[in-house]
Amino acid sequence: MRGAKRRSNLDVQRLLRPDFIGARNDNIKTFTSFELVYLDSKSKATIVEIKMIRDALEASVIEGEDRLDAMVEQVYASDLMSDVLAFGRPNSILLTGLATQQAVISAHMAEFKGVVFIRGKKPKDGSEKFARDNHLVLLSTELDMYDACLRIDSAKRRMYPETKTSSVGQKTEEMLLSHEFSIQGNDFTNAGMVSTEVKSILKKIGLDPKLIRRVAISTYEGEMNVVMHAQRAKVNLWVTPKLIEVTIEDEGKGIPDVELAMQEGFTTATEEMRAMGFGSGMGLPNIKKNSDELEIKSEVGKGTILQMRFFI
Repeated sequence: MRGAKRRSNLDVQRLLRPDFIGARNDNIKTFTSFELVYLDSKSKATIVEIKMIRDALEASVIEGEDRLDAMVEQVYASDLMSDVLAFGRPNSILLTGLATQQAVISAHMAEFKGVVFIRGKKPKDGSEKFARDNHLVLLSTELDMYDACLRIDSAKRRMYPETKTSSVGQKTEEMLLSHEFSIQGNDFTNAGMVSTEVKSILKKIGLDPKLIRRVAISTYEGEMNVVMHAQRAKVNLWVTPKLIEVTIEDEGKGIPDVELAMQEGFTTATEEMRAMGFGSGMGLPNIKKNSDELEIKSEVGKGTILQMRFFI
């Protein structure tokens, strides 16, 4: 699982070659070109209405208000119209940041049912008339491509809770998303920022608030342990259709006696840390309480690895 590429991938299939799948930048959320293929347990397409996509994206209707009950089988997210024409399947809908008539024409040529323009974009070059004449739906959402895909996928899973990927395979093939963060030891100013971001990401997916709370609390406790006792750490968040896993791998003093450290009230925090409200000796016990599975591996003088798992 470690080292899995960052992607939104409940049922995501590559359109072209492996290096062509969209990689999410830490500052700019964007996908180059990929396909969300909705498959049920028998590998048949799951049909959804365009109005479900509109509602999931909180999108405005540019054209085709009377055609929102049209059914679509796939969602393609791409700014490369040549890929849409080469690999697009009929009865799909296109997510794109290319707000031009050519995007609408490409969707029509590929026999798509409509186009969703991301980041609040709206075409101004005759696209509405072309869409009206050719019975296409045009929508516009303020979301970027990454978040739009997550929203659609989450809405589909709520509609079809029995839906599963067509094969179990490796965890990387089931990956809904993965993300990596860094924590700097003794940085009390930014302490809690990683767990806050984790919570925000999970809320965007639309997971159960109680589950999100448990993940956020556990991640925060682990983050504070790094800030107080380690030099630095990497945090990896993985989400699959059935599991959330948070791994915190730090470089630090390590834990000499893990069993003792798991006891409520045991602490090695300094008086200064306690004065700031930390180090009550409830960190690891609280993580254990809130996670479904907890694994701790520690080596004195090297560091500690926390693996926290939460079942969806």
